[in-house]
Amino acid sequence: MDFTFTEEQLAAAEAARGVFAGVAPDAAPSPALTTGAVAEGFDRELWDRLAAADLLSLPLAAEYGGSGQDAIALCLVLRESAKVLARVPLLEHGAALATLQAYGNEELRDRLLSRAGRGELVLTVAASGRTGHDAAELAVTARRDGAEWVLEGVQTAVPWAYDADLVVVPAHTDTDRNVLALVAPGAPGADGVTLAEQVSTSGERLGELRLESVRVAAGDVVAEPGAWEWLRELLATGTCALALGIGDRVLRLTSDYTGKREQFGHPIATFQAVAVQTADRYIDLRAMEATLWQAAWRIASGAAGALPLAGDVAVAKIWAAEGVRRVVQTAQHLHGGFGADTEYVLHRYHAWAKQTELALGGAGAHEEALGDLLAAYPLG
Repeated sequence: MDFTFTEEQLAAAEAARGVFAGVAPDAAPSPALTTGAVAEGFDRELWDRLAAADLLSLPLAAEYGGSGQDAIALCLVLRESAKVLARVPLLEHGAALATLQAYGNEELRDRLLSRAGRGELVLTVAASGRTGHDAAELAVTARRDGAEWVLEGVQTAVPWAYDADLVVVPAHTDTDRNVLALVAPGAPGADGVTLAEQVSTSGERLGELRLESVRVAAGDVVAEPGAWEWLRELLATGTCALALGIGDRVLRLTSDYTGKREQFGHPIATFQAVAVQTADRYIDLRAMEATLWQAAWRIASGAAGALPLAGDVAVAKIWAAEGVRRVVQTAQHLHGGFGADTEYVLHRYHAWAKQTELALGGAGAHEEALGDLLAAYPLG
């Protein structure tokens, strides 16, 4: 089997590295976030550079101004973004575009995709809160009323909710199926839509989205079977890519520090205890990488497996959650008190790692989901 990336995928990663080359955590225009601080909006300047490099339109077909790349290319770009803690809604925007292209009606695609691919519209997804694998766990309900849908419910921890033009909201209907509704929180006449501020572990501003008898035109609702499930798996896999990028950079920080920090006349990297710990974390990262690309490949190819796609995504998320946690904990330990200094960048990576670990469910939630799948689809 050939596990190498295609030229197009490698080109996307290279373009991302070029865009992110001048980005550093806590550097202007993203000032340092200390404990309790809330970021004001995302990095619009970086967003414009991503649009100019055609990285926002990555998953779109040529007719919408994109290059028709797949989930693997998106995850390669996300990994690069996480290495510099890029404060842009790249994951949510890209996953929403890919889903709307795959499942949305023609009118919706023509109206939104090209503009969003150019960065003129910002999309996010209300995928946190009670949004498990069981459809009944969806926190928002939807019912059809003539040419409109009526939404009721609350979604918590919506990323970039105060900055996005459209929020993709998954909802469960009274006919026992799922739909995706496009809600514009800040639009004039958005009756029944309210936002309450929340703060993430990483210091980013989130929104609690309350929907009270919110009416959405049928053209702004994606009712195709499987749309929410596919979007959820793509988001979870993208989160694994973010965790891998964070872990890669944190291990590099740790390697650089332990190679320079001396005790008893020798760099501490030469001590066996230090070398064993960093070697274990390197193994964690390689396991995170292998399971990530397996899940991304399943999404990109649509290939069948011994388990449904959700099984590969669950395995990847378990490794990502546990792996990135161990990497940052080891980094803090080997940095000593220096690792907790808010003037040193490691504390920012630690906060982002914790947020990423728990986003869309921690390891325990995905272990439970994997167990249910194994029970339903016994192997062998």
